[in-house]
Amino acid sequence: MNNNSPESRSDLWSDWLLHTRHAGDPEQERAVRAAIEPYADRVINGARLALGMVMADIGAGDGLVAFRAIDRIGASLRVLLTDISVPLLRHAEALAIQHDVHEQCTFLNCSAEALTGIEDASVDVVTTRAVLAYVPDKMAALREFHRILKPGGRFSIAEPIFRDDAFEASSLKIMVDSLPAGSEDRFFPFLHRWKAAQFPDTEEKIARSPITNFGERDLVRFALDAGFAEIHLEFHIDVRPAMVPSWDVFLGHSPHPWAPPLSVILAEQFTVEERQWFEHIFRPRVEARQFVSAERVAYLTAQKAVA
Repeated sequence: MNNNSPESRSDLWSDWLLHTRHAGDPEQERAVRAAIEPYADRVINGARLALGMVMADIGAGDGLVAFRAIDRIGASLRVLLTDISVPLLRHAEALAIQHDVHEQCTFLNCSAEALTGIEDASVDVVTTRAVLAYVPDKMAALREFHRILKPGGRFSIAEPIFRDDAFEASSLKIMVDSLPAGSEDRFFPFLHRWKAAQFPDTEEKIARSPITNFGERDLVRFALDAGFAEIHLEFHIDVRPAMVPSWDVFLGHSPHPWAPPLSVILAEQFTVEERQWFEHIFRPRVEARQFVSAERVAYLTAQKAVA
């Protein structure tokens, strides 16, 4: 493949998934992988896969869900891997060849809202993991899931819920805006500047952003409106020590593909003196493992009614 071809160049999605998510650190990459594999397994559990099925993994990324499903079911499972990112599709295809499962896989470049190349009522199961959160028209995606599923087919998805992160950024903005003129408080203004660069911080911005303008209960409503039945939602909140082993990883990673890493935020929005102050305050906390992370994930399963 030509190294300058569109298929070989990275994009926003492949950059984040293959590099920025773990700040290019091999140890962090292994830790992230170990942390997200249970999410994929829960999606597969909800799918109720069986021998001989056809599964569509929408927004397949690096193939985590698809390949773990093949590992579990075996050679009779056929998987359609879709993604809007051509570089990620090529990356997943290379992994499929490496693991000798390429003949079970079909790779399709399309969005979740328009699953071109997949026929009506042609798949038994639809899966996603962290996909709908980035889709502007979630109802269109759910209607497409319904269209491609056979009667009695199921979807099983896991979606991050970022709304509370945005509410935190918004609360910080309100706090900072209320500080008296001439206040020498730096901590909260700097914290807000950081958080607001990664999450919307006003009601208007929250309402416009695909990652924050919905909650877990909205997913249930979308599924109902798309015609699904037997809908089941589980919402999990896990608060644990942040999985950041070093200051460099703290600076280099980002929480989602649309969020710049902290290193970029500091370079673009902070003066040299402000960056030094920021590091003086936050680096000891990072290296002492004082930060915690709160992960909020909605697991949703549903079934297409049998005609």
